[in-house]
Amino acid sequence: MKRWCILAAMLVLAGCGGAEEPAFEGIAVEDPGPVHVHGLGIDPADGALFIATHTGLFRVGAGENRAGRVGESRQDTMGFSVAGPNRFVGSGHPDLRTDLPPLLGLIESTDAGRTWTPISLLGKADFHVLRSAGSLVYGFDSGNERLLVSGDRGRTWAERDAPEPFLDLAPRPGHPTAAIASGSVLYRTTDGGKRWSALGGEAGYLAWSRPDRLFQVTGTGHVQLSRDGGETWRPLGSIGGEPAAFLAVSATELYAALHDGTIKVSRDAGRNWSIRSRP
Repeated sequence: MKRWCILAAMLVLAGCGGAEEPAFEGIAVEDPGPVHVHGLGIDPADGALFIATHTGLFRVGAGENRAGRVGESRQDTMGFSVAGPNRFVGSGHPDLRTDLPPLLGLIESTDAGRTWTPISLLGKADFHVLRSAGSLVYGFDSGNERLLVSGDRGRTWAERDAPEPFLDLAPRPGHPTAAIASGSVLYRTTDGGKRWSALGGEAGYLAWSRPDRLFQVTGTGHVQLSRDGGETWRPLGSIGGEPAAFLAVSATELYAALHDGTIKVSRDAGRNWSIRSRP
């Protein structure tokens, strides 16, 4: 009883201060690390792996096996894509310490994720799928269940008819107006998302590194390869769990995030996987 009385007195005293003063100071809040992963990317500026999560952006440098936080923001980066050296685009929900609206629209970083600037659709879109290829950007706005496509790096957008909500989308390397998307099945477009045709088959997270290297990881963690743009698939290895994000850097180098924040890497085109970093 005495302990509870002392605690109550402390809370009353804390409440007597100015409204801007925190009730408790000097109490460290543990950083959860890169859990609840939404996206992966490799910065061509230095080859570092970036991990977009529910609580911000993290970086794993060469020779490191633990991710470090990038900048101070803890925004929920739902959509994420590396657009060039040190240049990233993202979407999602803001750090609660800011006065930004709940939907970030399209945001951009030109300093490898340290700071972000709103580009378009602030307060109007929440891209859970976001893919940048040159000046072309595909975004699936999950809040409004609409597919938007930009031809000017995300400054302006055109709405396209999507056959269903998309889980992921992969533009064809060298020809980004062609793309494969996954919903309940796989779909293909050859005109920048204006028209889609169903390919059928099992759908999962997609990564397209070369015209003849379209990879997919299914919900059970099995990795597949298509050499004909999604028409046919052959099995490879398994990431050993349910995927949260998927990335292909080359014909042989692949990355996959598990739901616990573990990042796995394959250097033999998806046949064998090892741990790249832990949360």
